[in-house]
Amino acid sequence: MTALLVPLLYILLGLAGLIWSADRFVIGSAGLARNLGISPLMIGLTIVALGTSAPEVIVSINAVLQDSASIAVGNALGSNLANIGLVLGVTALIAPLPAQRHLIWQEGPVLLLVTLAAGLCLSNGWLGRIESLLLLAMIVPVMFAAIYYKKSHPDPEIVAEGEQVPKLSNTAAILWFVLGLVVMLISARLLVSGAKTVALEFGISELVIGLTVVAIGTSLPELAASLASALKGHHDIAIGNIFGSNMFNLLAVMPIAGIAKPLNIGMDVFYRDYAAVAILTVVFISIIAYGLRGKRQQAVLSRRVGGLLLGLYVLYYLILLPTS
Repeated sequence: MTALLVPLLYILLGLAGLIWSADRFVIGSAGLARNLGISPLMIGLTIVALGTSAPEVIVSINAVLQDSASIAVGNALGSNLANIGLVLGVTALIAPLPAQRHLIWQEGPVLLLVTLAAGLCLSNGWLGRIESLLLLAMIVPVMFAAIYYKKSHPDPEIVAEGEQVPKLSNTAAILWFVLGLVVMLISARLLVSGAKTVALEFGISELVIGLTVVAIGTSLPELAASLASALKGHHDIAIGNIFGSNMFNLLAVMPIAGIAKPLNIGMDVFYRDYAAVAILTVVFISIIAYGLRGKRQQAVLSRRVGGLLLGLYVLYYLILLPTS
């Protein structure tokens, strides 16, 4: 058991480092953007929204470099499950979230389309380079469409999020940006190394480690961001972060692994893990759509809904762990 102390310490240090460095990375990059004259709307749409997904991307790259690409795939799928079931579930339990109609007519269909595209790529139990490149290429039109629409229909909450970026000198912004990135890289390497060792020691597949320990750990920035936004009353930011992060996980985090090393992931990943992601995504969007029936302009993710999402997330683990 003492042999596991070092890898477990690596995991804890890696998770703590990722949470801290992701925050510093966002502050530094957003501060630089502000000094360059980029509007608060654009900062909120890009840097703040995508910054919480940086740990997943860095972990995915490190997993590939350490010949553990299956951890990256598990991280992408597991993070999507954690974002809806854990992050939104816990956030709604603490502060019920109103969801605006545009989430169903804009973000919702895009997330469903991206989820379907990812499913088609995984449906044969293989993640190859061509399908991974196609998924990665979808980022450009998705981001362009989102930015074009939001610039025409600015969301006050997204603008407010961008305006809350602290004023920093260029020197301070560059320092936080570089320091955040370096610590994130080191933390991700520690996390992947520790997770890989623990998986080998207990005979657990690296995929399952990616779906559980790594996925939950890299979703902690989303949990912190969503809780903070909800408690500040920025409800669209809390829910919008989840839509954006889940799309980014499927369009960047997972394809990175497939591009670097085509993977025979097995059909159980499609029928169990991807199916769980698809089901939870459909349930989540359906709950919002049901709340917006008729001419209602907003739905409420109540504490009951939060409990349901969290319960479905726990159910997935009850199915997953005996098969690992």
